[in-house]
Amino acid sequence: MGIFSRSRKSKDGMKIIATAFFGVTFGFLVGISFPSLSITKVSLPTKFLLSTDLSYIEEKGSAISTPESHKAWSSSKSNDSSSSDPIDKSKIWVPSNPRGAERLPPGIVAAESDFYLRRLWGLPHEDLTSQPRYLVTFTVGINQKENIDACVKKFSGNFTILLFHYDGRVTEWDEFEWSKNAIHISVRKQTKWWYAKRFLHPDIVARYDYIFIWDEDLGVEHFNAEEYIKLVKKHGLEISQPGLEPNKGLTWQMTKRRGDLEVHKITEEKPGWCSDPHLPPCAAFVEIMAPVFSRDAWRCVWHMIQNDLVHGWGLDFALRRCVEPAHEKIGVVDSQWIVHQTVPSLGSQGEATDGKAPWQGVRDRCKKEWTMFQSRMASAEKDYFKSLQVEGSSNSTATTI
Repeated sequence: MGIFSRSRKSKDGMKIIATAFFGVTFGFLVGISFPSLSITKVSLPTKFLLSTDLSYIEEKGSAISTPESHKAWSSSKSNDSSSSDPIDKSKIWVPSNPRGAERLPPGIVAAESDFYLRRLWGLPHEDLTSQPRYLVTFTVGINQKENIDACVKKFSGNFTILLFHYDGRVTEWDEFEWSKNAIHISVRKQTKWWYAKRFLHPDIVARYDYIFIWDEDLGVEHFNAEEYIKLVKKHGLEISQPGLEPNKGLTWQMTKRRGDLEVHKITEEKPGWCSDPHLPPCAAFVEIMAPVFSRDAWRCVWHMIQNDLVHGWGLDFALRRCVEPAHEKIGVVDSQWIVHQTVPSLGSQGEATDGKAPWQGVRDRCKKEWTMFQSRMASAEKDYFKSLQVEGSSNSTATTI
């Protein structure tokens, strides 16, 4: 019996081994008979996956809930969000970009410029050895060459020098070393306000803290530009001019130099000239022969300059509209003063008409422009306040309804 029992157990073991071997071999043959199934090639709706398997995993908090699984789940949700609202990379529209540049990515928009001279070689970031903080412009003819040379020498290397040439003669200025680094713009028989409107757009001069827009007939023996800037900053002046030498070229008491002050912002004029002591010409007033503007003030003033009113007459009475409070931020710097030489160079650029000399025609145009500017400003104000009344009335009606 013992021998029979051992023989039987041996046979059973052999059967198990044979069966296992057969099963493995059969499984292998079946496996190689079909193409492999890749989960990456199975296309299932993402929402289906999230609503079944992933939600099940989250709800159950099972043993496979690991940081890696949460990260994978978050990534899946993010991808699903992106796919539901795809970005069209062929189109760009940025409303906050400058007008006309909405189709550009913001990072490539260069909305401002400057008058810094650059090389034609080397690397761009190596071009500038200095970046002047201030700009001074002179509207010039060749006859005032020596006077402009004296003026320019009163301005340090911290100033960009820009000359507007109304007589078309530019090359003669090359005798001055500084002229080789100055900006020269030549258009015949134009005024400084014509040039300023077309070449001093606020975005072009945005790099400069202060902009000097000066005539060509100014004596600067007692003037230092750097000291002037210090006083302007000290007294908070957004619009200013140097005091004028009392005995020459003086029209208004406000611009007359006072020997006992650094700066003055208010004055007394002839009886009846000032309806309000805080309004021009008793305060908030400088003349247009040698004004100096802060960057922000100039942005406003530039928009107020009319394209066709080239002489700028009347502009000095309206400058107060660009700063607030004007009687505090507009003033005259007394300790840095100039002399108005009253050289009638602009008059010679006119033409004789109706028996009048060229200078008379220019003078008549100046007076007409002053009247026209005042009329336009009054009309603009009237229209603005009228529009507010209409708007207010419309809002009131809408509220009632």
